[in-house]
This record gives sequence, structure tokens and C-alpha cells, in this order.
Amino acid sequence: MNEIKNLKQYSKAAERFEGAHLLCPGCAHGMIVREVLNATDDPLILSSATGCLEVSTAVYPYTSWDVPWIHIGFENSSTAVAGAEAMYKALERKGKLYSEKKPKFVAFGGDGSTYDIGFQYISGCFERGHNMTYICLDNEVYANTGGQRSGSTPIGASTTTTPAGRVSYGKKDKKKDILQIMAAHGAPYVAQVAPNKWKDMAKKLKMALETEGPTFINAMSACTTEWKFESNLTVEVSDLAVDSLVFPLYEIINGTELNITYRPKNIVPVRDYLAAQGRFKHLFKKENEHIIEQWQKEVDTRWVYLQKREEARV
Repeated sequence: MNEIKNLKQYSKAAERFEGAHLLCPGCAHGMIVREVLNATDDPLILSSATGCLEVSTAVYPYTSWDVPWIHIGFENSSTAVAGAEAMYKALERKGKLYSEKKPKFVAFGGDGSTYDIGFQYISGCFERGHNMTYICLDNEVYANTGGQRSGSTPIGASTTTTPAGRVSYGKKDKKKDILQIMAAHGAPYVAQVAPNKWKDMAKKLKMALETEGPTFINAMSACTTEWKFESNLTVEVSDLAVDSLVFPLYEIINGTELNITYRPKNIVPVRDYLAAQGRFKHLFKKENEHIIEQWQKEVDTRWVYLQKREEARV
């Protein structure tokens, strides 16, 4: 793999994702998408599911995309870009391509369209082995449609469909482990990234784009609106997520080889991460403190598991 771009190279690169969009101030989506498009100089063909990214970057007749881009339904951005990839291969076989530069095929979806509504489509694309990269912009909620819970929403979060109150502490179900699910497909490369660790993210994006076959990136995308923190604190909240090990950064190669790519020098308590977000403020009431304790135990157990997996290479 070639070296990733440094900040100077990034600053001089032509923008393929323009800044004139309507994403919320502090939204991490824009940070992630810019880095995806800067991770390669190859041509790109993209698709986006309906969601925050799509509605904020393509308000007719304007667009923030300076690359071929397809808007498709909530559930099937994966199949849209897989269809484009299949068409490209057919034209290549027939000798009908007008350029020798091979494009990269990338699909974007939020956690709702990835963990829930569109999962069967993504799974099918990976089973068929399309040469594509799927990127989940994981803000742990249906942020575009009113803040409902998704399969990515963590336990204890207050959402519009799991509101915290006198009879409930919020969502009672745990967050799905989407990375392990995608690794179980035998994908050649899957990884978790966070925009505050941009070098780690850049390396993984480049690896995903340059790996032959279906690859998957789960990108933590802190949501100032639904996580309820000030819009200038996106990086700080993201730091707390990775430094508390709530969102560990690691990769899995060929479904088995697990590598932890970031180990915090000073691990912070899960409590500090939760305290930074209004969606968890009710957990600090005496009757709900046990949920914070449960969080900490599960995060600690998960971290031990990941380290053992890494050592065992199985």
C-alpha cells in the first residue's frame, strides 16, 4: 500500500466533496466523507442511501459532489454501486471502456440503512464478492427522520422511540456488533474508524479501497443534534469514545486476523463519555446508575476479548 497523504498534500488536493452543504454544524459526516474522497486519486463512483448525508449535500439544483454520485433508496446504496461495478466489468470484457483508469466503487449509508433496513442488501453484495467498499456513517440513531432508535443505538440512550422517563431508562437493547457480522462474511477487509484519529482512518480507508473484493468500514460519526452536545465539541466527544474503549479502533483481515490499531495511553472511564452527551444524562440518576456500571463491565470485557483475538490470530 502506498503512503497516505500528509496534511500538506491534503490541503493541496482538489476538493471532490465541496464544503457548501447543509450538514449540521459539528456533524462528523463531512469530516469522514472528505477523507474518503481524499484517500485515493483514482476515479470514484459513489452511491448514497437516503439519510443525513444525502439530504444535506444534494438540495436540487445544487450538489456538493464533484464525482459521479447516485442517490438511491434508504436500503440499497450497496446494490446501486454493486450494479455500477457489475456494469463496469461487463463493459471491460466487451472492450467498451473509454478510460484505462479503473474507478473505485463506494457506497455510503447511515447506521439505520446499514444495521437495519439495508442489511440484507449489503450481505448479498458481500456474498457475491463485488469489488466495492461500503462505509457506514454510524451516528447511532435515525438522525434524519426524527431521532428514532436504530440497531446501532446503545443501551440507555434516550431517543424519540425509546424516551427516558419515570418508567424507562431509554433503549433497553444493546448495540449490534456490525463489524464482527461483516467479518463473518469472510470479507477481505473490515475496520472501525473515527474522524478524530485521521491518520488511522486514512490508512484504513486506503487499505479498504485498494483491497480486491467487498470491504467494509464502520465510521463513528458523532451527532451533535441527537447526542446532544455543543457543536464545537465533536472531536472531544470522539476522543472520549475511543479513549474509553466504547468505540475501539481495529481491523479484521480475511475474517480472522484482528489487529488493534489504537491503544489509548490513558483509558478514561465510560462514565466520562456518557456524561458528555445529553442523551445519557438520565443515567446519572441514582435509580439508573446500574446501567453505567453495566456499560463499564461490558466495555472492559470486550477489550479483553479483542486483545485475546489479536494475540491468537483466530
